[in-house]
Amino acid sequence: MRASRSFVRAAVGLLLVSFAACRTAPGAVRSFDPPPGLPKPPAPPDNPPTRAKAELGRLLYFDKRLSRDFTVNCATCHNPRKGWTDQLPTPIGVRSQHGDRSAPTILNAAYLPSLFWDGRVASLEEQAKEPIANPREMDLTHAEAAARVGAARGYRRRFKSAFGDETVTIERISQAIATFERTLLSADAPYDRWAAGDAAALPADARRGLALFQGKARCGLCHPAPLFTDALFHNVGVGAQRRQPDLGRYVVTKRAGDRGAFKTPTLRNLSDTAPYMHDGSQAALAEVIDYFDRGGQPDPQLSPLMRPLSLSATEKAELLAFLRSLGGGKVIVEEPKALPQ
Repeated sequence: MRASRSFVRAAVGLLLVSFAACRTAPGAVRSFDPPPGLPKPPAPPDNPPTRAKAELGRLLYFDKRLSRDFTVNCATCHNPRKGWTDQLPTPIGVRSQHGDRSAPTILNAAYLPSLFWDGRVASLEEQAKEPIANPREMDLTHAEAAARVGAARGYRRRFKSAFGDETVTIERISQAIATFERTLLSADAPYDRWAAGDAAALPADARRGLALFQGKARCGLCHPAPLFTDALFHNVGVGAQRRQPDLGRYVVTKRAGDRGAFKTPTLRNLSDTAPYMHDGSQAALAEVIDYFDRGGQPDPQLSPLMRPLSLSATEKAELLAFLRSLGGGKVIVEEPKALPQ
């Protein structure tokens, strides 16, 4: 665990804070060039990024043909106008079925070594496949998804442009969606401008909140800059009192110490991504601060990092001001006006 934490933090630490806004016009695929201070997102050797592939991914991301009843697409749960989430406690899939866990934002997901709250997949390509086949999300077999997309001549032309021939497979569908998602990077928050040398970018109360974040409140232990996540898994007690608690990471690893542990979420763009926690149980940031201030709630596997903080009302307000300073410019990609036929 210690080696894993050191490795992730070393990797995350390379992303030094000197951000600038991406100026791509809404509706277009965003640039592959990351904002200053962020490195180029990693991509698998078998899926090098190209503009044709990213644009194909954008079309597929918004296409409801990838769901059984043509009612759901990727943007249903990861809406660009809702912080790339759905702002619901749990997502709603085909036939109005609810999921078990909140839909996390996909902003900056390109840098994460694992995806989903339990970290069960290691790439955006793998992640893109799962909701399509999940019976409570899009409920379409991978073979059916490829057949539906391949039936459209307009798509076949785009697959040829992106991959060299017209063959449509679930692997190519997921590669295109993943390539599009690697353009979705959040940057240029007040905190970043302050860290880059603009002393006026961060108000005094937010600066005091930063000191609390790094010190007394101990938030930075699991939420290090610049991604504000360690990309690791912790049990903070959320949902522990339920009759059948969600086992979280344990379902993947079968290690007793992972019971009730979930991946640390990013703190970027929090104002756009409520409600919070893996189960969407906290409606407001102030509630989240109160929860951690009292040390969470009892659980046999509660992280040793969880303990009462004894924050004053003023300190809570200052911490909240800092958290709000982590919101960068809106990352908006418009839904295509027409999809390939």
